[in-house]
Amino acid sequence: MKLSYDIEYLEELAKRVLKNTSTKIVCFYGSMGVGKTTLIRKLIQELEAIDIGNSPTFGIVNEYHDRKGEVLAYHFDFYRVESEEEALDLGLEDYFASNVWIFIEWPEKIANLLPPKHTSVKLHFIDETTRSIEF
Repeated sequence: MKLSYDIEYLEELAKRVLKNTSTKIVCFYGSMGVGKTTLIRKLIQELEAIDIGNSPTFGIVNEYHDRKGEVLAYHFDFYRVESEEEALDLGLEDYFASNVWIFIEWPEKIANLLPPKHTSVKLHFIDETTRSIEF
């Protein structure tokens, strides 16, 4: 599916992404500032996490919980990761086996570690407030 969207309609877009992904492991591709974190924040809200989504750039991974306190999603940002071994040291394989939502920014940094079954979401700039998405 490919479509254009205005930033004002992120809630509707997040619902579409969640409804149309074939797996709970979702990889976000796009240049710096295109809105990967903003969309993931909206996805986390749509999943009704009690936490507010933030970029895990410095911590690499954020964990989000539901109202029962159970883990609902993990959000990875591999921008600062220097090697795939560094990602493995985080216990990435255990996260993948967790059967919760996993949102990954900069997945190209760990391409050889991604499970065969994952959903790719590609974001592109159109103009200041409009983006295109392909998933």
